[in-house]
Amino acid sequence: MSKPPFEITNKIIENIAEVAELIGKITVTARLSRDPVQRRKNRISTVYSSLAIENNMLTPEQVTAVLNGKHIIAPPKDIAEVKNAYEIYELLDTLDPYSINDLLKAH
Repeated sequence: MSKPPFEITNKIIENIAEVAELIGKITVTARLSRDPVQRRKNRISTVYSSLAIENNMLTPEQVTAVLNGKHIIAPPKDIAEVKNAYEIYELLDTLDPYSINDLLKAH
């Protein structure tokens, strides 16, 4: 067995790991973008689950109705939380996780 014309270093291993991670992200993103209906259903489910943890009393059906622009009978605070959560989830890919301004925007 012959020796390769290079030496495997920690930096090379880090670069390989980074490339593999980016390929994974691209693959997942491509799948999501091909099925916008499923993506929207998943986003609505995420909004509902996130807000349920925070004691938002809307049902999954009510969350869907709010996001479809329908009027429902519910506390205005709960309706606003749904709209705001959906909006910020749509912006997540554009936010910098290390930016204080983006953190405040999301909050």
